[in-house]
Amino acid sequence: MSRIANSFALARSSWHVLKADKELILLPIISGIASVIVAVTFIVPIFFVGQGDGTISGTSLPLMILMYFVLAYITIFFNAALVSAANERLEGGDPTIGSAIRGAARRAGKIVPWALLSATVSIILRAIEERVGLIGRIIVAAVGVGWSVLTFLVLPIIVIEGSGARAALKKSGSLLRSTWGENLAAQVGMGLLGFLLILPGGVVIFLGISAGGNIAAAALLIGVIWIIVAAASVAALSAIYQTALYHFAVAGSVPSGYFDGNAMQMAFQRRRRRR
Repeated sequence: MSRIANSFALARSSWHVLKADKELILLPIISGIASVIVAVTFIVPIFFVGQGDGTISGTSLPLMILMYFVLAYITIFFNAALVSAANERLEGGDPTIGSAIRGAARRAGKIVPWALLSATVSIILRAIEERVGLIGRIIVAAVGVGWSVLTFLVLPIIVIEGSGARAALKKSGSLLRSTWGENLAAQVGMGLLGFLLILPGGVVIFLGISAGGNIAAAALLIGVIWIIVAAASVAALSAIYQTALYHFAVAGSVPSGYFDGNAMQMAFQRRRRRR
């Protein structure tokens, strides 16, 4: 079984978990709504503190940075809620939206340093990317991918073990350092699945706009709803997969009947050291 095919198999297993708790799709949607509200709350004063013409002044820059950190925290908090719910289901429980949010709330303080670190790295990489040429952008993109792989298990470690950001980052790196290739393939597979799920919504919007009239409005509504649900589903699937991979990395097995042991073994197969 190829790496990408194995990723789809793991995605199917994650889907079986999600089918048992379909309401978890609401968590990414709530996260998106909260992010929009926060963004609007910040953007209005930023506009007036600035030049009033949409440009960012020195006085409005701190507000922009604060907004970025708050948005990062919201995203990570609700991802933590998804991880908490996935962990509850894999361990035989029956998670709800309330239990998922409570699980994340128990780690609210520990999520703050991780949100700050994650947002800071993102800002730095983006700032560098805007100031370098093509080769530099490729290097920055590679660094970003490496960071994503290195930190893949940070959130499950924080949520499940209650570790701080530094300890979680160290443990995630230790668990995945020798398996970055396999983990990257799994993430690519999840990304490809997300693209395939979202694509129909984009096609509906494109065809509707091309047709014009009342069809365009209906197609736009249907397409947007499809994309939102698809994106939320992918976010939930990714959190479930992260949580399952965490259990396999730590214990060598997943405490449920949803995931095939051979598929998990392939996703986390360690390279043999060269003699």
